[in-house]
Amino acid sequence: MSGRSAAPRRRNLVVVEGGVAGRPRVLGGTGKVWLTGAGPGDPDLMTVRAVRVLSEAEVVVHDGLVPAAILDLAPPSARRISVAKRKSRHTYAQDEINRLLVGLALEGLRVVRLKGGDPFIFGRGGEELEACRAAGVPCEVVPGVTAALAASASAGAPLTHRDSAQAVTFVTGHAAGEGEPDLDWDALARANHTVAVYMGASTAGRIAGRLIAAGRSASTPALVVFRASQPDERRVSVRLGDLADAAASDTGPALLLIGEAMAGAVASLPDLPAVREERA
Repeated sequence: MSGRSAAPRRRNLVVVEGGVAGRPRVLGGTGKVWLTGAGPGDPDLMTVRAVRVLSEAEVVVHDGLVPAAILDLAPPSARRISVAKRKSRHTYAQDEINRLLVGLALEGLRVVRLKGGDPFIFGRGGEELEACRAAGVPCEVVPGVTAALAASASAGAPLTHRDSAQAVTFVTGHAAGEGEPDLDWDALARANHTVAVYMGASTAGRIAGRLIAAGRSASTPALVVFRASQPDERRVSVRLGDLADAAASDTGPALLLIGEAMAGAVASLPDLPAVREERA
């Protein structure tokens, strides 16, 4: 993948039972897994390296939210396997995905695990990397633009600012099991601190309540961005006290940005309750 002439790839050295999708597993080949960030959805926001790796893939194991315009960058001959995850509805469990990646690589294939955003930001890339390492499968991480960066940029609302946001924290709105995540609410409630919440639409009310109870003002500016960087991106400017209603106003993937640095996005809002909506 480096541009240098690759040595001929060896196949069919040892065949054992347990191949993927009925195919024999081939051990001793030169397969490899690339954990690749597809970015937030706009193909123009992919890295040059991600495009190159994808263009050379033999198998693409992809998230459900990766758009067709990005999948089309893979060769027509590449096998595409969707491992889409939705809330409470998974095509594959994570351990099955781990085994799938390892099995395909052990067949001597070039496997691109294509993830929305960045593989290491709430993408379970760490678990997949550990699985590959444990199996002795070469694995490389190709970083991607994460959704918070795209949402912030499209809205012109900086995640950090010398005057209004000296820190930014990325958190998830979902716990490993049921219920809200176990977070340091006191730390997140500090002023001049941007909180970016991934997968937080369904728990937005509880998140807002926790932050307010920990001392964050209900008038703190906030921004809800649906489908960041996509052609149908939608932004709702609001204040923390109204975050739940704003997050419930759409069914698409949403990112919540909370903090004083979002003030430019809500500067024209009247007194609570109020919402301003923008389209990208």
